[in-house]
Amino acid sequence: MCNDSQNEPERVPSAAFGLVLGIIAHAQGWPFVRGGSQNISSALERHLTSLGGDIVTEIPIASLEELPRARAVLCDVTPRQLLTIAGSRFPASFRHQLEHYRYGPGVCKLDWALDGPIPWKANECRSAGTVHLGGTFEEIAASERDAWQGKHSARPFVLLAQPTLFDPTRAPAGKHTAWAYCHVPHGSSMDMTEAIENQIDRFAPGFRRLILKRNVRVAASMESYNPNLIGGDIGGGAADLEQFLLRPTRRFHRTPAKGIYLCSSSTPPGPGVHGLCGHLAARAALKDLF
Repeated sequence: MCNDSQNEPERVPSAAFGLVLGIIAHAQGWPFVRGGSQNISSALERHLTSLGGDIVTEIPIASLEELPRARAVLCDVTPRQLLTIAGSRFPASFRHQLEHYRYGPGVCKLDWALDGPIPWKANECRSAGTVHLGGTFEEIAASERDAWQGKHSARPFVLLAQPTLFDPTRAPAGKHTAWAYCHVPHGSSMDMTEAIENQIDRFAPGFRRLILKRNVRVAASMESYNPNLIGGDIGGGAADLEQFLLRPTRRFHRTPAKGIYLCSSSTPPGPGVHGLCGHLAARAALKDLF
């Protein structure tokens, strides 16, 4: 099974991610947030402020010295940023481990405004929130392998979401939105629009005629959009066996510096929209403090 694991399909533990995602899909589904994913952040913000917390944004932090004194600092960054803002507080051996942390392929992502729902050949796809496009197993495996080997696949494995089938508030009446991405080599600047849309049109003839507007973001531009997306890697680092079990080091969420923790997807259990990295980091901090 190929999946969105930031790993070649033949490598251990690639299938683990597919199994977990499949279990979640059967047990809970893959829900959309009504009105857009920003509403999750807004709800969390309201809860935090109700407890007396403050949120400060749009202030880049070059060093932890710029922050107010605190008993615990949880850093939602990858090892590269952690080295930049807190490296002076770590021993050389730990800095060495962070410096050798490896990142995976990037992604090229497209967003579309559509004149109608995607005309899939398969009726099941017309009522699916997320559609994985790849043709045969051999095609899927070859596509994911290409990204790891520095190649751009002519027929990429495409992950596509169509939220307006379930949340009509995201588009004007009768219109739809969709987004999709495929894996590309780390740091790639290639625009994969044609390849991605060819794959969609292959399984949904007439898709291109529905496009009102598109926006594309190549892997090389992902990092300027979000500094955590190193080289366009949306998974917080390669998830091969070593970096799956020891992510990013055997300390997991903790660091050698008292009160400094890592809570990004570069820690267990790794990439995914689950919030467990932050949850586990917070539990580690609370255990140390109390």
